[in-house]
Amino acid sequence: MNVQGTVALVTGGASGLGAATARKLASEGADVVIADLQEGPGEEIAADIGGLFVGTDVTLTEQVRTAVDAASERGDLRVLVNCAGIGSASRTLNREGEPMDLAVFAGIVEVNLVGTFNAIRLAAAAMSRTEPLADGQRGVIVNTASVAAFEGQIGQAAYSASKGGIVGMTLPVARDLAVVGIRVNTIAPGIIDTPLLAELPQAARESLATQVLFPKRLGRPDEYADLVCHILHNDYLNGETIRMDGGIRMPPK
Repeated sequence: MNVQGTVALVTGGASGLGAATARKLASEGADVVIADLQEGPGEEIAADIGGLFVGTDVTLTEQVRTAVDAASERGDLRVLVNCAGIGSASRTLNREGEPMDLAVFAGIVEVNLVGTFNAIRLAAAAMSRTEPLADGQRGVIVNTASVAAFEGQIGQAAYSASKGGIVGMTLPVARDLAVVGIRVNTIAPGIIDTPLLAELPQAARESLATQVLFPKRLGRPDEYADLVCHILHNDYLNGETIRMDGGIRMPPK
């Protein structure tokens, strides 16, 4: 699908993978709407790319609906990229044998999994009302999982469950939306050099890089954005989860 002249909605578009994707889509001629909680960075990026920022908590239906409506008012909404997400490490039992706080587990699943589906269902409804393009295609949705969906490490039960849920729903949602001409795919990134990772000491960053099969470095957000655009352009990619991880297979810790 050619994104020139279309509208793209990027959740979590104010930083990291989402910011790189927003900039890449804008460079290809899309009108980008950034839906994020980070108002300052989100507005700055939106201004840089000639897009729009909408303050959005992806777990709240009305806020996501507002972002979708704002995107639809700018033209045909045909692209949704879900990058909004959170993570934390907590063992099922801590060193004292106390169980993990259930609210922590539920909160991560709520943002990463439920928030992703919330954006999917509302954006898909708007896409379904657009005029079909070639082959009856109306839009493309790209979700963000993680290699933790397959090889979650110690302390990642909640994060892995949330990302595994995204992988698990990719094909069923693609099947649901095929009738209205919407493709659905997921990217499962490995260790990407995002602002969150930049907070680690240099020695820790170098250690992570050595775990990558090849090339032995951290992934770049622009590589994720490039893959998003390939998925958009390749109309025969549907219902698929693609690992982008340099061949890494995560150890227990």
